[in-house]
Amino acid sequence: MTVTDSALSLLPPLVAIGLAVLTRRVLLSLGLGILVGALLLNGGHPLTTLGDLASRLLALFWTLPAADDPGLGAPEAWNLSILGFLLLLGAMVALVTLSGGTRAFGEWARRRIRTRRDAQLMTVVLGAVIFIDDYFNSLAVGNVSRPVTDRQGVSRAKLAYLIDSTAAPVCVLMPLSSWGAYLISLIGGILAAHAITGSSALGAFVQVSMLNFYAISALLLVIATAALDLNLGAMSRHEAAARQGRVYDSRRGQPPGNPPVTEHEGGRPRDLLVPIAVLVAGTLIALLVTGAQGLASEGLPFSLLGAFEQTDVALSLLVGGLLGLGTTLALLWSRPAVRANLPRTLWLGLGTMWPAIQILILAWLLTGLIGELGTGAYLAGLVEGVLAPHWLPILLFLLGGLMAFATGTSWGTFGILLPIAGDLAAATDLAMLLPMLGAVLAGAVFGDHCSPISDTTILSSTGAACHHIDHVITQLPYAGLGALVSLAGYLVVGLSGSPLWGLLSCLALLALSIGLLVRRKARLAPQA
Repeated sequence: MTVTDSALSLLPPLVAIGLAVLTRRVLLSLGLGILVGALLLNGGHPLTTLGDLASRLLALFWTLPAADDPGLGAPEAWNLSILGFLLLLGAMVALVTLSGGTRAFGEWARRRIRTRRDAQLMTVVLGAVIFIDDYFNSLAVGNVSRPVTDRQGVSRAKLAYLIDSTAAPVCVLMPLSSWGAYLISLIGGILAAHAITGSSALGAFVQVSMLNFYAISALLLVIATAALDLNLGAMSRHEAAARQGRVYDSRRGQPPGNPPVTEHEGGRPRDLLVPIAVLVAGTLIALLVTGAQGLASEGLPFSLLGAFEQTDVALSLLVGGLLGLGTTLALLWSRPAVRANLPRTLWLGLGTMWPAIQILILAWLLTGLIGELGTGAYLAGLVEGVLAPHWLPILLFLLGGLMAFATGTSWGTFGILLPIAGDLAAATDLAMLLPMLGAVLAGAVFGDHCSPISDTTILSSTGAACHHIDHVITQLPYAGLGALVSLAGYLVVGLSGSPLWGLLSCLALLALSIGLLVRRKARLAPQA
């Protein structure tokens, strides 16, 4: 048996994910997963493996030239821009904290947002409104909401769940987002490959979105969780501690994004709100500008949807981060007491993002190794020969979830599995094409939610300033419930052939589950 495209390709993600959950030591777990993957690719030779890992680490930051190219290569713009944005955000948050803006905003919000319920609903609404990109959503919503949720005794684990469940699920349903543009282009290619002319790529995307049962369920569940304060599994323990003032587990040290900065008196809410507003506006404008440039380079006319398809998300985030940090410095420069502490505060702010950057770099390394090992291709091959049409939506949902969980990437899962779903539908029942595409999207978002090595999961932890594995473990029961009702919906679609009945079944089962959880909460309340 060869290592690539075989069961052995599952070993690195299993090692990384299993150890992360068991030991809660994320860096060690990711490192061992990377080592196992590199050893498999290099035939178990230690020195060759070390050299290979060194070159892979360098390639994350610098693209080496081709063998026949005498040049020196070029910086790896995407990765460097994402890391630069994280550092800028860390510095900006530390400066806002130094100014007293975070405390002032918390005091201002406390007079208007008086309950835990209101704080959680505010976070959900912000997450739904900022739908441009999941990276941006996770970090921006976390930094705006954290002062309010901390004041109201909402745990950081709960905040991370609220952020994560209004990031990818919103972005995957919205056509005017980085996710939507990517998916519309993939779906358009599938329609063209099978000569389907009755629907445009955008029209098909909208229909597929209504069949993305997991994203819909996750959004409805997070709204119910915020409105009704539903706490499942380990979340109950974190919320009980938060009500006593311990919003995160201090025994495990400061989580990423928690700047150890002394707040000055005299801060104003605008010291927080104005930099965040500039960050949002600057990023949005940069997304449109880079998208327009991409369209122009292809000789295409400008359109909103086309701009989001061609945009450079990482560069746009970097531009927004620079504008946000510059605005923060401008607001603080007239305050001598604050200005005297700027160098130290900037350094501390950069340092708060170092744990998240370490995790992200290791996750990128592991994802690259998994791609070369063919983990996704091996998992996709498991569906070959399974041609019973009514089981295919369920099978594709499970396979998409497993692939995204093992590889840590929903986008990679989309790219591999959506064309396979199209081929399977063409070979069995073309009427099942859209439900099967919806099942792939749903499964990929589900697996991404559960995976400790997913970059969106990592950034949700960072935005909430929550310990990473605490977020992973506390989110699992919610993701599992969303997956179960989605499976029921896809089973109904397969058996009835009706997407509408499938959606209604999914929603009914979710409503029943929420009702049972509310009854359970009421029954346990006198004992609390």
